[in-house]
Parts: sequence; structure tokens; C-alpha cells
Amino acid sequence: MIKTKTNEPVVLKKFLEIPYDELETMNLEAAAAAGTLPVAELEKKYRAYLQKEKRLKAVTLCFTDIEGRFHMLDYDKQHFLNAGDNLTFDGSSIRGFSAQKESDLRLGIDWSSIFWLPSDVFGPGKVILFGTVLNRDKTTYESDFRARLAELAGQMEAGRGVSAKVAAEVEGFLVKGLSAEQAYTETAGFDLISTGGYFHSLPLDRLKMFIDAAAEAQRAMGFRNEKDHPEVAPSQFELNFSYADVVRACDLVQLYKLVCRQVASNMGMTATFLPKPVSGVNGSGMHLNLSFFKNGKNIFHDRKGEDGLSATAWDVISRILNHAQELSLILNSSVNAYRRLDPRFEAPNQIKVSSIDRGAMVRIPAGNERSARIEIRSVGPDANPYLALYALLRTALNGEPLTKDESKRDRVRFLPGNVYDAIRIFRGSDFIRGVMGASPHEKYLSHKQAAADRSPKELGMIVKSSEVLFHHDVTTQMLWHKF
Repeated sequence: MIKTKTNEPVVLKKFLEIPYDELETMNLEAAAAAGTLPVAELEKKYRAYLQKEKRLKAVTLCFTDIEGRFHMLDYDKQHFLNAGDNLTFDGSSIRGFSAQKESDLRLGIDWSSIFWLPSDVFGPGKVILFGTVLNRDKTTYESDFRARLAELAGQMEAGRGVSAKVAAEVEGFLVKGLSAEQAYTETAGFDLISTGGYFHSLPLDRLKMFIDAAAEAQRAMGFRNEKDHPEVAPSQFELNFSYADVVRACDLVQLYKLVCRQVASNMGMTATFLPKPVSGVNGSGMHLNLSFFKNGKNIFHDRKGEDGLSATAWDVISRILNHAQELSLILNSSVNAYRRLDPRFEAPNQIKVSSIDRGAMVRIPAGNERSARIEIRSVGPDANPYLALYALLRTALNGEPLTKDESKRDRVRFLPGNVYDAIRIFRGSDFIRGVMGASPHEKYLSHKQAAADRSPKELGMIVKSSEVLFHHDVTTQMLWHKF
């Protein structure tokens, strides 16, 4: 420790640390400004702030690859401000991005996406912003589905006057040990923290302490949490946060998983978002609650409509159900995801809509003129949220409605029961190829096929090491390079 001549200790590092109540205010104000101020004004506002705030050491710029992995780069604050129009990275090092011959990609800055971070979780002196992946000529990179989702949302607003609102319910498991996914073996499995269940945990159990810490951090980041609780399976959790515009809702999903993983790691544990990390208990989902608004009015609501939904909402449901099997590889994007679609554990594997049956792919929750929505329950927590919502919105707008053949009796269709069937249907779908674009469709397909090829076709009841270690959301970089 350095001391002055008067023997007083000198504080060498004075990086920014903001109390949680102030953090929440700052982040909520930033969220409100993002929805009202022009982008140029936001850039001017936050550039001035970054220049003035001397206690910031770095700006974290993040983006998501085609499979849904979250990537972060820390830029020195001054370099970030000076070179903001020329931030480059090696795209060939990111699976699902560019080939080596076209490796240089750029990162644009979404100035509307700023978050101040709780320093006790992430360390002091940083803010985080979301980036837009660009080609060398600064056009949107076709495999960046956050950017493509933002473009689609803008087109919906400009052309139809409609905005999509989304609230995501993301479930996960808390297990013992650091890096438990990377250390996974099928003989030992995961070591669960709790044997409790739905809404059950003592106030100072490790599961509840984790939930409290993660929820506190999320509230400070402006998530507007609504309820936080243990889920049905032992050691399972769910922290619900309020609806938002579709791009911000996806940003919150990515930050939610980041916060949970970091809080768990700080406590010597692992938060995993594998859809089915443990056989014999309920798996984890990412239920997406979707509604459309026009002129401030929820156009999915009709008090006199069936189950309180409008004709517009029923049309969206029809199109999604019609293309459900083609969408499956996007919404259930891993080998492990198809373990979750097991009807013995409240699995939403039936291609139908219901207000009461939780086995239905689409559920209609009770709602009113503000909260009327459709809940797409089949989505896994490891899905790329931007790609999932992009595909669902494109389907809602451009898909073919489900038609009924009056000469045949109704039969319930089911989602694919394994990743191989999902890959086959995805490969043969001209509709999905048109939604994604030929090149992203082929890239995504190749990565899903590679992961499937490294797992046994008949998975049985034991979660295999291969479906964990070769999972796209488990950071085993050395293994990926051995593919």
C-alpha cells in the first residue's frame, strides 16, 4: 500500500461504482430516452458523458453470433471515442460468421442500448453497449440477426404502424461448482444445489440467495423485474422481467443470462441454460410472450373475441402453427433441446393453441386490453433470441395461414422429436431459407449438423457428455476447433 508523507493511505484506483438505487434510475432513464430521442441525439449525449466521466476505464461492446453465443470486447474509453467509426474484429474467429478470406468485420455502436453495470457483479469502471456487426463497407452483416431484427421492427413501424412487444420467461438451473458444464461427465451428471421445487426455498438457501442477488442486479440494470422464484424442478429458477420493444427484450435475455452466470460464478456455482441438464425432471424453457401495438393500443386484444384475442392475433397464431415444424431448429437449437420436448414433463410439443393445456406449443394467458398476448412455449433457453424473434415475426407477417381440410378429422401434430428430424425439415424448407437468407441458412444448418453428428442418435435417458460439451452455448473453444 502506498502512503503519503502524513502516513495516509493513497487510493490508487478510483473507478466508477454506483449505488444500486442510482443505477436503477440511470438505466431506466436511458431506456426511456432510447424510445423517444433520435439516435444522433443519443450519441451526442453519451459521447459527452463518456468524455466527462473520468472514472470509466473501458466500454464493453457486445454482439451475438448466429447460434446465440454472447461476445464482449472491452475498448479503452478514449480509443472507443476516437475510433468509434472504425472498430474492427476478426470475424473468422467467430463460429457462424465470416470465412477466413473475408475475416475483417466492423462493429457499429447502438447508442440507444447503453447499460450501467453493478460493480459488485461485473467490477467497477465499465458501461456496456450493444454493437451492430457490419461488413467492410459498413453495410449490415447478414448473419447479425440483432441488426436484422432491428431493421424488421423499423419496417413494421414505418409500413404498418405496428410495434412488437415481448416479455421473455427464461428458466435455468443452478448447479454446484465452477465451470460445471465444461467438467460434465455422464457418469457424475450435474450436482444440484436444491431438492426443493416450485416457489419453495428457505430464505437463506443458496438457491434463494442466488435468485436474490441476480434479481437485485437486474433491477439495478433497469429490467423492471416482476417476480423471481424457484421453478418446478429442483435447483431450477426463473426471474421474470417486464415486456419491452422486441430488440430490447432480446438484449435483456442476453444480459439476463450473463448476470445469472456471473452471479453464480461469484458464488462458486454454475448457472446453466441447457434445456434439459437433468433427466427425470422438468426442463427449462424460454417462453416468449408476444403482442402487437398500434397507436399505443394492444391490437391482440378483443373483449368479444375468442379467448379475448382479436382476429389479428388469431391470424398470427395460425401462421406460426402452420410453420411450426420448419421453425423448430431455430426455436429448439441444440441436441439437448429435444430432451425437453418430452410430454411426460409438461413439454409444449403439440402443434396447437390452448388457453389451458401447457402441452400446447402456443398458449393464451389470461389478459386484458394491455396484457393480451400469445405465449410461445416451445422455445428453448439456449435459442438465439434475435433469430427466434426475427423468424417468428417474419412468419407472423409473411407465413402461410394454417388451413383445415374439412374432409379429414383433426389430428394433433407434434414438433420434431429429435434434432435430426428438425434438421431435415429445416434443410428442406424454402420458407425458412427465404426468411434467413441462403448463406445464413446454410451456416446455421452446418453448425447444427456438426453438433448432432457428435452425439448419438438414440440419446436414451442419460444426458450424454457430447450434448453438453459440444453445445453451442458452452464455452469449450478448444473442442470447437477440433470439430
